[in-house]
Amino acid sequence: MDVFNSSSSSSSANGDNPLKDECERTIKKTFNTFKGDKAINECERMIQKGLKTPTARFLREHLAKAGCPVQDNFFKAINCEVSIAGGFVPGEGIVVCANKIQLQDQVNQVIVHELIHAFDDCRAANLDWTNCAHHACSEIRAGHLSGDCHYKRELLRGHLNLRGQEQECIKRRVLQSVTSNPSCSASTAKDAMEAVWETCYNDTAPFDRAP
Repeated sequence: MDVFNSSSSSSSANGDNPLKDECERTIKKTFNTFKGDKAINECERMIQKGLKTPTARFLREHLAKAGCPVQDNFFKAINCEVSIAGGFVPGEGIVVCANKIQLQDQVNQVIVHELIHAFDDCRAANLDWTNCAHHACSEIRAGHLSGDCHYKRELLRGHLNLRGQEQECIKRRVLQSVTSNPSCSASTAKDAMEAVWETCYNDTAPFDRAP
């Protein structure tokens, strides 16, 4: 799951935003919405069901308290040509890839993961998605707090080593996401993740502790 930055809040001093431009090009190239598509219609139904889960409702409540209420139309089902389950586009909303995931549990997971990104984007006035450390921090939090790396999901992915697997899973998935950021090379992404790991892994807001 990825963050596609299309907001102007991350613009550089001269007003240019390379990541915004790159993401807009990526979205235009890879996302195609077909309202008559059966998979999209089914995904939209699952999104509405997923928004009723206690965790999704909790996150939306705290987004509203933080001054960033999100309505149901903040969540969109689309067909994706890239191999991702969904993504968060600052200033636009959350997308779920209808042609990449078919199970309600998967949709629920995408919604929660991306809502954590939305919460981070809301609460941090200086969050810059072109900053590899900022991006890595939000990915660490989303991986930890969403349950992406629950041992049952890791077993289904073929990762059988339960000792320390949750943190290894988070690190693996953080690197996958951050290295897809045009501003972050593989080595920069790894350095950024390691630099912020302890602080961001232990930051469980808006939860009292990791669910």
